Formats: sequence, C-alpha cells, structure tokens
Amino acid sequence: MIYLQLFWEFFKIGLFAVGGGMATLPFLQRLSESTGWYSQSLITDMIAISESTPGPIGINMATYVGYNVGGVLGGVVATMGEILPAIIIVVIVSRYLEKFRGSKLVDSAFYGLRPAVTGLIAAAGISVVQVSMFRLELYQQTGAVLDLFDFKKLIYFALVFFAIKKFKKHPILYIAASAVVGIALMF
Repeated sequence: MIYLQLFWEFFKIGLFAVGGGMATLPFLQRLSESTGWYSQSLITDMIAISESTPGPIGINMATYVGYNVGGVLGGVVATMGEILPAIIIVVIVSRYLEKFRGSKLVDSAFYGLRPAVTGLIAAAGISVVQVSMFRLELYQQTGAVLDLFDFKKLIYFALVFFAIKKFKKHPILYIAASAVVGIALMF
C-alpha cells in the first residue's frame, strides 16, 4: 500500500510542479505535513543532497523520500511517479506541437504560467530560509525576539553570499567548504 501511495503522491507532484525542481518544494512541504514521512527541517537536507548530486532536483528529492519511506523499491516507485507525468505530457505535446506552434492561446497560457512558477519558487525559497536560518519553534516557546534568529547560520550565510559575489568560484567549492565548516562547527 505504501508503494501505491508513494507513486500517487509523486505523480501529483510531477504533474503540477511546473517550472523545475525548486517548484516541487511547496508540494513536498505539504506532503510532509499530510503524511508525516519526513520533517520540514529534513527538506533543507534533501535540497542540499539533491543539489549536490547529478540529475534534476525534483527527481532526486523523489528518490530520496521514496528510499527513506520504502527502501530501494520505494525510491524507484516515487521516482517513476515523479517522471511519468512529464513523459506523458512530452509525448502528447510532441504529437501536436506543429499544430499549436504560434497559437495565441498557447502563448497566453505560457505567459500566465511564468509568474505562477516564479511565485512557487519564491515561496519555496522563503520556506527554506525560514527552516535553515531561523528558530521558529524556540521563538514560539519563549516569545523572545533574539531566540528567533540563529545568528551562527545567518553570519555564515552572509559570509558565503559575500564570497560567492566577490570571488565567483565554482559552486562545488562553496558546497564542499560549507560541508567542512558544518562538520567543524556542528551546525
């Protein structure tokens, strides 16, 4: 039963998360709340792992969740659920592309999708910032404003952001350095 649920949940995500892997984040957050398969804070770990491994982030995250919930078979099932909608849509679109090329209706639909996709990605980004740099649970318990901020992580974020803008090195260097710093400082 868990495999069918994994397939169905990721089929829906693959069908409606238009705009790439980061657009899957709001769906993954909702999935976390509805199923309890993983915590909201684990989403940031999934992003880090998915961004650090080859392949599309949405598919990597589906594989990660599926594996954690149902082992190797769960990973395969969740991944298939994630990619099947894209395969179906590409087959259908490729059959009818010539017919709709230059269609005002199709152009208008894409015009409307662009801001919606931007909104999905922005919402996901804000959620990741909240989970990774703020301590909302502690703040809700104490009510103290200073408890809201995780100052070590905010300072480290500012340093990495500055380094990226100033030195413009390959992203893998920042990822590797951040992993080492995280281990050294036990974030």
